[in-house]
Amino acid sequence: MRVVVDYDLCESNAVCMGIAPEVFEVRDDDLLYVLQEHPDESFRERMELAVARCPKQAISIED
Repeated sequence: MRVVVDYDLCESNAVCMGIAPEVFEVRDDDLLYVLQEHPDESFRERMELAVARCPKQAISIED
């Protein structure tokens, strides 16, 4: 699984970070960083939730 963020859409509102802080981080510069581009399969449910809850639909998962 690969986490993909469309940074043109992303508003760095940290919804995804609230769901999976091991994978996503919004830093002091107010930008989103993907900490694990290829998270373990055990994160799949939370990654799908992050995709579903992203207000701008900026996150996707590639298998």
